[in-house]
Amino acid sequence: MNWYGVWAIFHHEMTRFFRTIMQSLLSPVISTTLYFVVFGAAIGGRIESVEGVPYGAFIVPGLMMLTILQQSISNASFGIYFPKFSGTIYEYLVSPVGWIEVTMGFVGAAAAKAMLIAFVILLTSFYFVGANILHPFWMLAFLFLTAIGFSLLGFIIGLWAKNFEQLQIIPLMVVTPLVFLGGAFYSADMLPPFWEAVAKLNPVLYLISGFRWSFFGLADVPVGVSLVAVALMVVICMAVIRWIFATGWRLRE
Repeated sequence: MNWYGVWAIFHHEMTRFFRTIMQSLLSPVISTTLYFVVFGAAIGGRIESVEGVPYGAFIVPGLMMLTILQQSISNASFGIYFPKFSGTIYEYLVSPVGWIEVTMGFVGAAAAKAMLIAFVILLTSFYFVGANILHPFWMLAFLFLTAIGFSLLGFIIGLWAKNFEQLQIIPLMVVTPLVFLGGAFYSADMLPPFWEAVAKLNPVLYLISGFRWSFFGLADVPVGVSLVAVALMVVICMAVIRWIFATGWRLRE
């Protein structure tokens, strides 16, 4: 394992992030504030609590998960796409680092950026609502695993994309709708039986449910199932990335 190579890629990506730190952090904070105003104040005025949890606090895990998914995919996909676009990806392919080091560097940086922004959102939420974290260890575990899983997905999207438009297709057309339909702002138990069964076909529901359980001890599905779902995603994405580097698919175009 070439740890120096991993660190070089990670450091380069993080340096690029900190050059635009205000833009990178200010945008999600403003978006979160708007969510709290619209959902927490407007809707929260009509829905006082969900399963005994004030509605304003109930949506905090969903907002954090929404940010983690969006930022992880965005950072990882753009991080690897730019070397493809500029042609510098060949420097990675001929350098003394393997696919695992390249993946760890880009994905690690993308996950770190997403988690940093998620913690900023958590701090912002304390200004609006008091959200107690019942299981802080599991909160960090779900946060880390989800950030890694969706950074891997973003890495695959960046390798697959042939232009900037394709970078946005899956995040906008697939991931964001799944988050809103995955119980980010409501509990699946609030749905009629048929739609509750349909909602449980959404893989994002399991991530949000497990993450919300770490805050309030409430879950739409068993926590063990949530852990298995995110772990399975990591394994599948790693297998796909290994295949891409082994075959050179979309790497040498």
